[in-house]
Amino acid sequence: MFILVAWGSVGTESLSGFAESALEWLVTNTGWGFVLAATGFVIFALFLAFSRYGRIPLGADGEKPEFRTISWIAMMFSAGMGIGLMFYGVSEPLTHFMTPPPGTVEGGTDAAVGTAMATSLFHWTLHPWAIYAVVGLAIAYSSFRRGRKQLISAVFMPLIGKRNAEGPIGKLIDILALFATLFATLFGSAASLGLGTLQIQSGMQAAGWIGQTSTVLLVLIIVVLTICFIASAVSGVSKGIQWLSNINMVLAAVLAVFVFVAGPTVLILNLLPTSLGAYISDFGEMASRAGATGGDEMHSWLSSWTVFYWAWWISWTPFVGMFIARISRGRTIRQFIGGVLLVPSVVSLIWFAIFGGAAIDTGKADPAIVNGGAEAQTFTVLEHLPLALVTSVLVMILVAIFFVSGADAASVVMGTLSQRGSIEPSRWVVIFWGAATGAVAAIMLVIGGGEDDALSGIQNLTFMGALPFAIVMVLLCVALTKDLRSDEMTLRDEKGAEVLEQAVIAGTEEHDGEFQLVTTPAETEEDGAEGGSGESAAKPGAATT
Repeated sequence: MFILVAWGSVGTESLSGFAESALEWLVTNTGWGFVLAATGFVIFALFLAFSRYGRIPLGADGEKPEFRTISWIAMMFSAGMGIGLMFYGVSEPLTHFMTPPPGTVEGGTDAAVGTAMATSLFHWTLHPWAIYAVVGLAIAYSSFRRGRKQLISAVFMPLIGKRNAEGPIGKLIDILALFATLFATLFGSAASLGLGTLQIQSGMQAAGWIGQTSTVLLVLIIVVLTICFIASAVSGVSKGIQWLSNINMVLAAVLAVFVFVAGPTVLILNLLPTSLGAYISDFGEMASRAGATGGDEMHSWLSSWTVFYWAWWISWTPFVGMFIARISRGRTIRQFIGGVLLVPSVVSLIWFAIFGGAAIDTGKADPAIVNGGAEAQTFTVLEHLPLALVTSVLVMILVAIFFVSGADAASVVMGTLSQRGSIEPSRWVVIFWGAATGAVAAIMLVIGGGEDDALSGIQNLTFMGALPFAIVMVLLCVALTKDLRSDEMTLRDEKGAEVLEQAVIAGTEEHDGEFQLVTTPAETEEDGAEGGSGESAAKPGAATT
């Protein structure tokens, strides 16, 4: 960690160049793997939801969920991609509308609207949440159903055995997972904190509160946000994180309703079925895009969008998956998949229709909007609507709270990893990781001169951890499947089916198919001694079970 920060401090351009080369190698040589794996995780998650395993609870039989459904969903969004929707809800549909994927449609046309919305939904709905769901489900099942520690090695117990999982092999797995996860989580959180700081600064500029960029102001914003998310993190998941997440859901809903009413309402309503239809019809084409077709233009586009996103989501998965597992105790597998996969996808559809529709409508009237940075485009769109100052302040508040709730969740997860899977890590460990996140973001922004060049270098480096963890995720699917096959509920169902089949066969043979199944109390040895053989005689026309 300190080596990379020092590298960025003395050689920002060198770090950025190395990170770009690493990302280029990743896309060129392993992009096809990310494309296949991401879609494979969607299929695997849906299979579990609709299979016989869907009834299995993530906890003891009959255990109730720890958190209310609305709070559970709100915390998922805060940790998973709440801030991303704030950042890209306007930017991505607008970008794809003006510059659609290579080989599709002409930019700026009516046909480009459907393509832009379908591409945005492809990057933000089923695929990323399926990636999160696979890891979250594996950890939650292993921890809450099987009673193991909340560690990656514990999830692998069905594959390597209990002795190896708790021995040197398991410790090696946990050490590698710790460094990989801390690397991705710490630097990913720092990069996101820095980008959010830039967006808040853009909001202040749009509101007319400040003029030119000020490094001192950026650092001050980071300090305030860091203090807030450390205070929230040490208060615990059930207090600070849950409260902030619920507040954010309400504020985000207020903002979305305002933009829907004050913006191009008819266009937004039309975009809902249009976006969903385009997403479904183009799904096969979008899921099969790879660098082998389309030449250099497609390769460049994939490295900036689809493969970039898949690597980005996977690099975040150790943190987000573990946090989702932490808050999902008591849910069944079917409820878990439905909540983690389908609910966020529906919300994202509505969110992109509202803000993407407003952005596209603004882009048609003012094409220059695309020239501004992604962090400023949201405020530019709001300037074309009533109450621009009020909504701009609301966006800044939302961005701040999303970062606070997401970063304190990251601090809790890093504390859990540091303390061998403890669900309630020490306050001082949580404080340390929270302060480290803020310090890295501040240092990289200062040495980058208040721009995101230094942050993008760190951000791109986190993707290198996505390749090995993608392999780990595939193995997690295998381990989880093996665990589910030996689950008590699965074995009971199989035994019940076997007993029922034997009873039907016996009844058919003894009574020529004219029988009914009834249950009687099991006899004890004493009953059998008094009554003779201890076996009940079958009633005519009935088979006993």
